[in-house]
Amino acid sequence: MALDAGPAIHSRRPHGRCRRLGVPASGNTLARLSLRSTPLREKHVELGAKLVDFAGWEMPVQYEGIREEHSAVRTHAGMFDVSHMGEVEVEGPGALAFLQRLLSNDVAAIGLGGAQYSCLCNEEGGVLDDLFTYRLGGDRYLIVTNSANHEADLAWLGRWSRQFSDVAVRDVADRYAMLAVQGPHARGILSRALGLELPPRMRVARGRVGDRPALICGTGYTGEDGVELLIDPEVAPPIWAELLDAGVVPCGLGARDTLRLEVCFHLHGNDLTPERNPIEAGLGWCCKEETGFVGAEAVAQARREGPAEQLAPFKIEGAGIPRQGNSVLADGEEVGVVTSGTFSPSLEIGIGMAYVRTDLAEPGSEVEIDVRGKRRPARIASRPLYRKEK
Repeated sequence: MALDAGPAIHSRRPHGRCRRLGVPASGNTLARLSLRSTPLREKHVELGAKLVDFAGWEMPVQYEGIREEHSAVRTHAGMFDVSHMGEVEVEGPGALAFLQRLLSNDVAAIGLGGAQYSCLCNEEGGVLDDLFTYRLGGDRYLIVTNSANHEADLAWLGRWSRQFSDVAVRDVADRYAMLAVQGPHARGILSRALGLELPPRMRVARGRVGDRPALICGTGYTGEDGVELLIDPEVAPPIWAELLDAGVVPCGLGARDTLRLEVCFHLHGNDLTPERNPIEAGLGWCCKEETGFVGAEAVAQARREGPAEQLAPFKIEGAGIPRQGNSVLADGEEVGVVTSGTFSPSLEIGIGMAYVRTDLAEPGSEVEIDVRGKRRPARIASRPLYRKEK
């Protein structure tokens, strides 16, 4: 019997303690918004982190500085508190059929202990979220959602679960804190400090962290090797402290963004939206229309016909740091818009991704980015923008 993601499932207690902060609201009034906080908030305060409102969560954007934290992940090992991410458990004899209907990739291809990336689409093929799915048991799966989309994803899954028997959809975000430890030395430090046997890339393993059950996932969002630890919220603060003592560098969301953009990983809300389909976004590789997922017909049509615009990475040639919303121009005509832009600490230039006219989406195409009213020469590039020297 399908479980509806209604009020009992849909409501979600925040990790840790909630604080009430005064922040500007729309118009000329001030509103009091309750920001969720992770179990590690006090640790972030102790380290002098700059805390910001991110999707309703009070999160560290940086500690020592974005450039320093970015470099630590590229050359050593950095650690991110990503406990704001959501988790949904799907279980039961009907779980596979249900997930095949909802997720764009071929869920049947996930072996026991495997991980898979996919899109969650609406009927028109628009991307509601991009997700990782882990197969924990024969008919038990864990989905990790983006924090800003967690409640909507849960409701969407609950709505469709009513069409399936013998599947349960549960919000299990309260069970987990999540630490992402990334970098060329991340695995070695984790093995020594916590005595863990770490799974290879795109695999998940069960273990014990802080004498509590944990999931160790060979995934990440930086382009570097490492793992993501899903652990009991109560043991997150001492584990965080232990890893810092072992030499891991604390990193905020600022470095997480520059790292992911250098390797062209998508950010939902910027590069992915319900108004854009996976083919436009360059994610056709994780769409298997033959499974009949919601939106598959629209995605298949977009693949056949070819999109009018495509998401393409670019590098600015010279000065200028692009930002979301900047216009992309060619021969004086607007031909696209920047979805993500930043300064690349590794390349020391402005980089970004933009939806541009398809005929200009090929590497080498020359464009201009309107950065604060100044047209900056740029060139469409290949993915990833940053490649580690071997």
